[in-house]
Amino acid sequence: MNANRRDFLRTSAAAGSALTLAGTTTAADQSDDSSSKKLRLASIGVGGSRGRYNRGGAVARQAAKFATMVAVCDVDDRHTAEFNQSFGGKLNTYRDYREMLETEKPDVVTIGTPDHWHVPIAIAALRAGAHVYCEKPLTLTIDEGKQIRKVVEETGKVFQVGTQQRSDKGRFLTAIAMVQTGRLGDNVNAYVAIGGAPEGGPFENTTAPDDLDWDLWVGPAPEAKYSEERRRFFRWYFEYSGGKMTDWGAHHIDIAQWALAPGETGPVRISATGEFTPIVPADFNWNSFLNGEASLPNGYNTATKFHIDLEFENGSTLSVNDHYKREGDNVDFGNGILFEGDKGRIFVNRGKIEGRPMEALTDADRKELDDKIAELCKGKRSGNHMGNFFACIEDGGLPISDVWSHHRTMTSCHMCNIALMLGRELRWDPKAEQFIDDDQANALLSRKSREITTAEAAS
Repeated sequence: MNANRRDFLRTSAAAGSALTLAGTTTAADQSDDSSSKKLRLASIGVGGSRGRYNRGGAVARQAAKFATMVAVCDVDDRHTAEFNQSFGGKLNTYRDYREMLETEKPDVVTIGTPDHWHVPIAIAALRAGAHVYCEKPLTLTIDEGKQIRKVVEETGKVFQVGTQQRSDKGRFLTAIAMVQTGRLGDNVNAYVAIGGAPEGGPFENTTAPDDLDWDLWVGPAPEAKYSEERRRFFRWYFEYSGGKMTDWGAHHIDIAQWALAPGETGPVRISATGEFTPIVPADFNWNSFLNGEASLPNGYNTATKFHIDLEFENGSTLSVNDHYKREGDNVDFGNGILFEGDKGRIFVNRGKIEGRPMEALTDADRKELDDKIAELCKGKRSGNHMGNFFACIEDGGLPISDVWSHHRTMTSCHMCNIALMLGRELRWDPKAEQFIDDDQANALLSRKSREITTAEAAS
């Protein structure tokens, strides 16, 4: 670990020890009567009672089992009213997160907004003194990851990302333990399928609803006219997200990379082939577009099909695909991770984990796997992702989806998209966090933001 991270852990552990003395149980063990209920909770971006636009509301309700909800903020008044109603109409309500943070001064904040708002709001909440649980994907660019990592280190607050597969002992943590304890042998590679993005557009621009602050929804992204597709399916617009690469990729690439390269590193070489929607012309200038200097018709513009290889310094390869099929080898899947080494292979997704190495496990093997999983969980119980977050607030530990590991995951996800945009092999320096001898690729590490909505958050 670097010096800043060691300092952060010492500081947060010392601060957390005082909280632990307030009660004898932890948030991972209890919820409604836990000492953490003394913490004041505010939620930003709640997505409607039925999750019409994102999971923000569901995440906020999970957090409310561990802390006392005091305020809700959303640019859509309907979402705010629906969420407030489920708390008896007693919450203070806001449209602008900056006003809410200044007025309420919450102890804990959940963030469930569209992706392009995650980092600006998270930075503001951390600097306002709150612990933060933020939905994935955390970042819109690689440089945003550097920014949020720095602020977490500076503030010493607990920061958990909503990659809940990291808390799944029965499937994903077991798969990682199988790889890292050598059950698959040496020379292990991973083959990931995350599904392709849809085609669509051009769509008609319409008038935003009166109860929605559309300009604030767009926020740091380039100015755009309203359409229901742009708002509801923002994941298929690079202006606000990164397509399947940062949607499902934030889950499966995360697990695969954790298993193959557990240290604080990343890929060193990236090669990619793929297709974009018909909205995107050949040889398109992505840098100008993402900086708001060029435009596309109002339609989905993320990659629809792709095959990408991420090569690590230890020799492992992580293959990322919309669909993975290997002719003549009984391998064909649209969502999941196949780990394959010289002693066998296992497949895992949210429904199952299977393979001959799993069938051959003895009681002694399972004990070793349990010990490895306990190590992966950093001393906390697995199974409750939100509970892990509040347990870390109580004792000052590092959450299972911390900002450092998630930044490394998102770096790989963003590099996949950059390689697709440029259509050529890229080389990456994980320590310097830059592409090697490639100014065009390095220009895509960041993008311009509209100052009108981010000036205060970035101050």
